[in-house]
Amino acid sequence: MKFNPANNIQDLQYFGEFGGVNPSISDSTTYTFLSAKSMFDTFEGNTEGCYLYSRHTSPSNLYLSEALAQMEGTETANVASTGMGAITPVILQLCGAGDHIVSSRTIYGGTYAFMKNFTPRMGIETSFVDITKLDVVEAAITPKTKILYCETVSNPLLEVADVPALSKLAKKHGLTLIVDNTFSPLCISPAQLGADIVVHSLTKFINGASDTMGGVICASREFIDATKSVNDGASMLLGAAMDSQQSSSILKNLRTLHIRMKQHSKNAAYLAERFEKDGLKTVYPGLKSHPSHEVFKAMMNEEYGYGGMLTIDAGSLEKANTLMELMQERNLGYLAVSLGFYKTLFSAPGTSTSSEIPEEEQKEMGLSDGIIRFSIGLDNDIERTYAMMKACMVEVGVL
Repeated sequence: MKFNPANNIQDLQYFGEFGGVNPSISDSTTYTFLSAKSMFDTFEGNTEGCYLYSRHTSPSNLYLSEALAQMEGTETANVASTGMGAITPVILQLCGAGDHIVSSRTIYGGTYAFMKNFTPRMGIETSFVDITKLDVVEAAITPKTKILYCETVSNPLLEVADVPALSKLAKKHGLTLIVDNTFSPLCISPAQLGADIVVHSLTKFINGASDTMGGVICASREFIDATKSVNDGASMLLGAAMDSQQSSSILKNLRTLHIRMKQHSKNAAYLAERFEKDGLKTVYPGLKSHPSHEVFKAMMNEEYGYGGMLTIDAGSLEKANTLMELMQERNLGYLAVSLGFYKTLFSAPGTSTSSEIPEEEQKEMGLSDGIIRFSIGLDNDIERTYAMMKACMVEVGVL
């Protein structure tokens, strides 16, 4: 049977404490035990169905975690207060002093900065490579390598990772393949393609309202339990726990993700095709001109499309900034970071979300000053949006 992530979410049924159609929000940080032995067993990680302390988990967090595990098709999951609060414990759970990571060179700026600047303090080194070149990836692997890290669709250049091929490479060398699927929820299911661990920033498409932060680790029960250990679990000890109110809010929004992703993808595909025909340098996985179009196509859950992210090159930072300011003035979206909002968001990543990457490395990977990253919104009349955007581009001299 074909894997359909939205159906897996739809098939979950949670009742509230009094039969409500939404599960009750847990309003406690600590939980009682009927016996001292149960408390001891829970501390030791040997008790199912008992709650200890909300940094470990809570009923509300468990509801959301289970739904996200169903979406990605993993045994279980664990939510965190932010995307970085999910990514950093995964890395630190797997690596210690003397270990090595091979990572895609085009990843979210915060993740890049963590691996480049922070983990070396603990004796963990990272080699950043072009993830689309498997021979380059394999050449970077050493006897000390523990992790192969990538984003399904990279931030901000929209490079596409060949997850099945990377999975084979990881298994060949005994590595753990971690895939950040923030840009392509539902569109691609990395765990079904061989990824060992899937992470998301829930702040983006999954929540979709730009009002709540969150992250999730989707993995095997053994790995998730290890991260939650009171003795040496990175999630437990680093403390990036999600609040129950956050969990409840995100769970409600998750139920409409399939509808939203279809519209994000539909609108992004329409704009990308028009922009490319107009002669703009446009990057979108759904375009046949994208170097990894066929790779994405082979991995995708077709009904959800190619995602809501695209980039154009305005030619210079000055033109990019002028264009973004004009589009905001004309109510075509917001000059803002992040993604997955109902309204289109745009930013120049070289000076914002990827500013942690040194300029020389930005140039080497092809991140030019004029690139604008778009998170395309849920506009009902995308033809009108295109006409208005094109008028702005002509006025600024981008077209």
